[in-house]
Amino acid sequence: MQSFREIREGGYVYIDKTEDIYQMVNTGKYYFLSRPRRFGKSLLVDTIDELFSGNQKLFEGLWVHEKWDWAKTNPVIHFDFANIGLRTRGLENAIIGALEDNANRLGISLHRKEYDLMFRELIEKASLNGKVVILIDEYDKPIIDFMDDLDLLEANRSIMKSFYSVLKPSDGYIRFLLITGVSQFSKVSIFSDLNNLDNISLIPQYGGIIGITQKELEENFAEEIDDLQKSNPNILTQIKDWYDGYTWNMNTWVYNPFSLLKFMKYQIFQNFWFETGTPTFLLKQLKMHSIYNVEDIEASSQDLSSFNTDNPDPGSLLFQTGYLTIKKISSDRQLYKLGFPNKEVKSSFLGGLLSTYRNTSGGDTLQLIKKLNRSLRGFDIEGVVNQLNALTSSIAYDHWKGDTESIFHILTYLTFKLSGVDVYTEVHSATGRCDILVKTELYIYVMELKLNGTAEDALHQIKNKGYLKPYESDLRKKIAVGISFSSAQRTVNDYKTEEL
Repeated sequence: MQSFREIREGGYVYIDKTEDIYQMVNTGKYYFLSRPRRFGKSLLVDTIDELFSGNQKLFEGLWVHEKWDWAKTNPVIHFDFANIGLRTRGLENAIIGALEDNANRLGISLHRKEYDLMFRELIEKASLNGKVVILIDEYDKPIIDFMDDLDLLEANRSIMKSFYSVLKPSDGYIRFLLITGVSQFSKVSIFSDLNNLDNISLIPQYGGIIGITQKELEENFAEEIDDLQKSNPNILTQIKDWYDGYTWNMNTWVYNPFSLLKFMKYQIFQNFWFETGTPTFLLKQLKMHSIYNVEDIEASSQDLSSFNTDNPDPGSLLFQTGYLTIKKISSDRQLYKLGFPNKEVKSSFLGGLLSTYRNTSGGDTLQLIKKLNRSLRGFDIEGVVNQLNALTSSIAYDHWKGDTESIFHILTYLTFKLSGVDVYTEVHSATGRCDILVKTELYIYVMELKLNGTAEDALHQIKNKGYLKPYESDLRKKIAVGISFSSAQRTVNDYKTEEL
């Protein structure tokens, strides 16, 4: 639910974020907040709308109720770019329609016909009843939805620049402005005239302004958790592994509210969030640049706070869209290490990426990786090879680009990663780097992949380069695996193993 009123009047659970909202509206004026889709941005915006509109009854029992001056109200101009008919009407007509809807709600007649001049007229006339609050939700939809149509994207970018250019000259009429979205665009000049916009996306005190913290989970869902623990004492740990782990500051960690609420409703673990929107463009970008090991990505604070449409940076794009989160911040807070936030995102994203590289729907992937997991844990190399062959042989011939080792390397890595074992790619040692390192409870495998070569040569390279020497003190069995792959047949044509 995105309606604060519906939640409060319907008696639903509301996670009280009003203390954070109060802090924001009383310590600044122009804000930008980036968070992934289905994370609660629209509910946050709607709550602020009701607060400035003076709907006191809706806030009874919440933190802000005794702190707010209910005698004062402000006219609210509210845009939701996800629901203004962007695709059916076109951006310019959609903006005009949204301006007219706001004017009608506020009892204002607009006479200008141009969207930017209409916006200025709306602000000036609304301010006659008090300084205006402007809330713009999902501002980036006109760009995100058209990443595969660069001409239309550029046209939308120009319209957006003109639209937002109205705000700074209207400063004297504005009490508060909040813009939300998924991505933080750089080099697109959307906000070039609004240089006083305060980006709070990575600011520590707003790390929990949306999302659900562990404390909020246990306080607001105590009854449901008690019932679940009767049959599963470890349920809290499992819920955390599946849906927690998002952080923008390494101080506060939050659950994905969409997935958590779905779990509380159905009480089954499932990839709820990922299934609400497959990131087709994102996965295609990764394939285009042969990127597959996304957990090794490091980014600067500037990278995480920007996104260039002309040359998208995978790290910032994955972070802003919610597929990666912060795992470590350098002491000077300038370098960020990224990783998957939880089990839901990791398994579903890797599955989607593997399907993109295979150019299949991925319907058979689950069974394959289950068999692969058993084979790796049981030292069944023949079983491993069979599953790899099943993966590669199902790729349509016209989509196969096996003239280098990279495609086979990528498919192997992603499949092993999905199977749930510890897997590493291109692990460096003193004498070189092995293609793939796999660790299970009983075994450490080093695998060398050769395209149109021999398994004997691959095995010899492992021994000659000493790829397993760094693990000599480890009590697990060390297995060298040489694999030869045929680009013509798209299968493993030979493999050899040796325990070292």
